[in-house]
Amino acid sequence: MQEGYKGKAYDVLKKLNIDIGDLIEIKKGDLIVRGILLPSYSRDDRIIVIKLDNGYNIGISIENISEIKVLSKSLQKTTERESSKSAYKKTKSEIKIISTGGTIVSKVEYETGAVRPALSTEEIIQFLPEINEIADIDAEILFSILSENMKPEYWIKIARAVKDAFDKGNSGVVIAHGTDTMAYTASALAFSLQSLEGPVVLVGSQRSSDRPSSDSAINLLSSVLVAKHAPFGEVVVNMHAESSDTFTLVHRGVKVRKMHSSRRDAFQSINDKPLAKVLWKERKLTMLREDYITKKTETTLDAKFDERVFLLYYYPGLSRELIEQIISNTKIRGLIIAGTGLGHTSSEYVELFKKATKDGIFIGMTTQCLFGRVNMNVYTTGRQLLDAGVTPLEDMLPEVALVKLMWVLAHEQDLEKIRNMMTTNLVGEINPRHTLDLYPRWLYE
Repeated sequence: MQEGYKGKAYDVLKKLNIDIGDLIEIKKGDLIVRGILLPSYSRDDRIIVIKLDNGYNIGISIENISEIKVLSKSLQKTTERESSKSAYKKTKSEIKIISTGGTIVSKVEYETGAVRPALSTEEIIQFLPEINEIADIDAEILFSILSENMKPEYWIKIARAVKDAFDKGNSGVVIAHGTDTMAYTASALAFSLQSLEGPVVLVGSQRSSDRPSSDSAINLLSSVLVAKHAPFGEVVVNMHAESSDTFTLVHRGVKVRKMHSSRRDAFQSINDKPLAKVLWKERKLTMLREDYITKKTETTLDAKFDERVFLLYYYPGLSRELIEQIISNTKIRGLIIAGTGLGHTSSEYVELFKKATKDGIFIGMTTQCLFGRVNMNVYTTGRQLLDAGVTPLEDMLPEVALVKLMWVLAHEQDLEKIRNMMTTNLVGEINPRHTLDLYPRWLYE
């Protein structure tokens, strides 16, 4: 069985009866390389992919090989793959995996070194047959995009797919997603699916699944476990909790942020404590808090967004004319400000914001500090902005406030009703308890 191979590489492997999982030896002149044959995801039909003893995968052109032979066959791996394929084809499943793209479903093209989002969810299950020990899985490729290409229209498609999965009897849903915009999608789903029959778990990886340091397998396995066993009915993000591979943390979808560009433990709950912890080797889920949103008897869908919003990150010297152009020329209905400290911008914008709010434009204030909450009553500038109609948004993260505003504007036209909805805690996006504690990791390890 030569999965993914075609052309010249396929012909050679078939002629020599070499299957995926076989330990092979390749000679190129005086160089001898030994490793396990892996499936190919290369568009170059000359490339053979093998895993070396050190854990790294390499691609070798068949044209550079002087000799290739089988050192040992691996019937066990073939059996595992066939078993996982049959599990994938089951008509009744417990957990639905919805693939949207990202690094967790990416592979390296060995001829270019580039990472491409082209793996199907079925292929992930083939590589992780132990998932079938946790739950019966069904899988769907909704789309295959890079995280930075996510759009509100895709949020709606994901939300509909989640609703459909629960309607078909699944007890939980796992969404494979790119990490860079995962928090935006988690927020969008949380507001769109406020009544859920089970967990909706967004998961990604910082490193592609064929790298020795990949976090994709552990993140995906533990996410399936969360989707099956967690007692809550809400949208969460499950990712590595530390640089090693001991456990993952389950973060509320509207209180999480990616805090590092490349570390595997990049995700952290902000102004909040994670909901749960997963020891993946032990297959153990431990709840860290009890104030979760309970499961409902029916999943309801209310996914619509008004994209006429803008996220303004204040900085010293920000042009007043630029803000005026954004408000007047783009026909926006709402503005979220990531202000300094307790919620400030330069006082020279006060009259501009006052005019905008009188014209029916919602303006909400969050803080660039991320940890902590807005309090615009402390300093003069904050009080001036309050008088201008700027609405403080407590401890909401700027991106969460932006997504919430999109959702609210799609449901309300009246400015006072919009303000009321924006300051009402709908799905845990506002933590009513004031704390100076940043919830360091040692509190829940």
